[in-house]
Amino acid sequence: MQAIEISRTGLDVEWRRLEVIADNLANVGSTRPAGAEPYRPMRLVSGPRADFGQLLASASPGALSGVKILGLEPVNSPPRRVHEPSHPHADEAGFVTYPGVDHASEMTLLVKTARAYEANLVAMGTARQMYAKALELGRRP
Repeated sequence: MQAIEISRTGLDVEWRRLEVIADNLANVGSTRPAGAEPYRPMRLVSGPRADFGQLLASASPGALSGVKILGLEPVNSPPRRVHEPSHPHADEAGFVTYPGVDHASEMTLLVKTARAYEANLVAMGTARQMYAKALELGRRP
């Protein structure tokens, strides 16, 4: 697989990761009626398209195939319970259940993911420049 195609798979995965993080941040203050499940923050799980053992055994650059999304997993964090007796979604004891989203870790992951996305863009641009230079060298007599 070519370098540009590999970087494109990385862009696809990191863009989806950004969407998942945005969903988590958008639902920090969401509530559910008493007795219903609150929003559960999610994490995107990604990995190589090809089996790692096969990549090591082949030792061929053509065997590289980028990354893919393996799925979404809920974050194992307990929901926050806040005492707000006047809230319409408060339970009998006056507590409202909010999602267990850690705002600081979501923002940290957001920055990390944005940088990974940017790194894939730079790699794609560099590969494009190298291919253009190779074509230019190939035209010379």
